[in-house]
Amino acid sequence: MSIRHSLLALLTEGPQYGAQLRSEFERRTGGTWPLNIGQVYTTLSRLERDGLVGTSGDERTIEYRLTEAGEKEIGAWWQTPVDRDAAPRNELVIKLALAVTVDGVDVGQVVSTQRAASMRGLQELTRLKRASAEDHHSGLRDLAWDLVIENLIFTAEAELRWLDHVESRVTGQPRARRRAAQPAGPAAEVEQVTR
Repeated sequence: MSIRHSLLALLTEGPQYGAQLRSEFERRTGGTWPLNIGQVYTTLSRLERDGLVGTSGDERTIEYRLTEAGEKEIGAWWQTPVDRDAAPRNELVIKLALAVTVDGVDVGQVVSTQRAASMRGLQELTRLKRASAEDHHSGLRDLAWDLVIENLIFTAEAELRWLDHVESRVTGQPRARRRAAQPAGPAAEVEQVTR
């Protein structure tokens, strides 16, 4: 997630204090990705260093505003697709990739435990979506929250489908075949030489 560009986007509406930017970000995204206030001020300092924001006020009441370079930067960000090659590490994917290769791990149980947690999460998201629909004020900020919650719902649904896929792959292939299917690497080469 680009905190840098999120703050620049909020500054297009006019000068704001760091705490205002934090609360606006969290309000518009439904508090889904809370920001640490230190992270906000660190990012604002870098934006100022890079000439993308300017400041006014004294040390205790610094107000941040977009510079011309900042306006160009945010304009380019709106026009640039999100780079999916730079996807963050996914702990669940790493956990399951390791689970299928480490002896003694009940992969089916790992999948089952995660599925139950993911299902609870999906149910909570669906409840939030319903509550939001019942309490809808039909403003743009409500639309922003709807888009965030819908993305989280779609992501949870995709995770559940993927867990089903993992389970079918794991149960359809005995452990010995899974180990034999591991990619050959230095450790595998050493094992073959010592046999």
